[in-house]
Amino acid sequence: MARAKVEMYSKWGCPYCVAAKRLLEAKGVAFEEYDITMGGPKRAEMLQRVPGAFTVPQILIDDTPYGGFDDISALDRQGRLDPLLGL
Repeated sequence: MARAKVEMYSKWGCPYCVAAKRLLEAKGVAFEEYDITMGGPKRAEMLQRVPGAFTVPQILIDDTPYGGFDDISALDRQGRLDPLLGL
């Protein structure tokens, strides 16, 4: 099975962003991180891709938004995260 494309929008100093990165790294998953601390075009991109998302992290797996750390952590506890990640 091919590994999923994982992207995360984050901000500097965000503890939930750190926790999400640790979870993905512990699984050996590569991800693209977009820092939106100062706003700018990546923040606008996040809002376009995940309408109504005003918190970080915002995690996308194969272009589908799955929410933040609490959301992917819940998926992991349910055994549903690994298949999404292609593990």
